Amino acid sequence: MLQKDKISFGLTVPMENYDQNPPQMVDQVYKAQQAEQLGFQCLWFQDVLLEDPTFEDPATGQIFDSLIYLTYLASQTTSIHLGTAALVMPLRHPLRTAKEVASIERLFPERLMLGISSGDRRKDFEGLNIPIMERGEWFREAFHFFEDALYHEFPQLKSSFGTLNKSNVVPKPSNRIPTFMTGYCQQTLDWIAKYGDGWMFYPQRPEQQKQTIQQFQNKVKEHHGDVFRPFFMPLPLELTEDPSTEPQKIPAGYRVGRKGLIDLLEQYRSIGVNHLMFGLSKNKRPVGEIMQELGEEVIPFFS
Repeated sequence: MLQKDKISFGLTVPMENYDQNPPQMVDQVYKAQQAEQLGFQCLWFQDVLLEDPTFEDPATGQIFDSLIYLTYLASQTTSIHLGTAALVMPLRHPLRTAKEVASIERLFPERLMLGISSGDRRKDFEGLNIPIMERGEWFREAFHFFEDALYHEFPQLKSSFGTLNKSNVVPKPSNRIPTFMTGYCQQTLDWIAKYGDGWMFYPQRPEQQKQTIQQFQNKVKEHHGDVFRPFFMPLPLELTEDPSTEPQKIPAGYRVGRKGLIDLLEQYRSIGVNHLMFGLSKNKRPVGEIMQELGEEVIPFFS
């Protein structure tokens, strides 16, 4: 799924034409299986607790809890990766999170892609009585507690989240679970490059994203030397029936035909985007039809 100088593709869940309406969550098992057969590498799940009509995405992610629904779709597929984009660490106890993701990794080996974030939905923070303005500190402490509890045997831990003393999280994952920072997580780029296994960042035009990726790669080299750390980018996409439609900007993404899309994706690949997550919810064409076109006419160019 993740290789230097190459690009792979995923889909955000739900795969449905819901636009600004709450998704109905229909045919998602079939579409997950279809995505796997068509060569998509990952399905991505949002972590949203409460419906908030004032937020820019009133559809509240994919409705169901991200880890529960991710596990359900993992059981209905065989090889496609399942990713969180992104799990909000300040809103989840890191000890619970450690046990949950370790369980998923053991049940579905090497399929979990763990994106994590500091969160931005004020209503979720209010509902759990967690101060949103302190989320950077909460994120940092939760992340270190999570990592220590997950990857060390009987660690001695004491933080505001709790104490581990002669106790241990089980199961342990068979392998390290790839953990990717989303945005800045209220941290510095230095911190992101030091602790993340990769970086998920917001959509930008290729010329802008090139500078962002270069800055990230430079920081990775400072901390880790010449190692590969993948870069991820979501992309809202409206794929037109006319394959020759030139790219037109829409909020955070593009309205474009197949031919222009291939050229655009090659630009993103050439600047260092290693995985791109298509968001198809705003399309007027049936999502299944667009998935078919992407799988048969676009993905093979980058295989």
